[in-house]
Amino acid sequence: MNRKTNFRRTFSTAFKKEKVELIDQGKITVKELSVIYEVSTTAIYNWKKKFSKLKADERIVVEKVSEELKNKELMQRVGELERVIGKKQLEIDYYKTTLQELSKEEGEDVEKKYKPK
Repeated sequence: MNRKTNFRRTFSTAFKKEKVELIDQGKITVKELSVIYEVSTTAIYNWKKKFSKLKADERIVVEKVSEELKNKELMQRVGELERVIGKKQLEIDYYKTTLQELSKEEGEDVEKKYKPK
């Protein structure tokens, strides 16, 4: 009969702090740490509670694109679209003014006369 003997291991405070810091930085998960060192997840969560620099209700959000960069790109896009709209508005104003002048010269409403039906 092959019997695995259970033995009690103790980890130094420095070791625990180092591993908790890795978890806080997102470099390793509690589950991975549990498997590597054969420690229960409950024990690791206790280490976290005791040694973590983050508060219990704090979480680290990891994003691919920073919000600041995303906002800058969106603001540039808004600026481009405003310029395009401005150009189109100038064209519309030009055509309206041209139609008004042509209507004055012809003495009749050119826009109404040639408007597609």
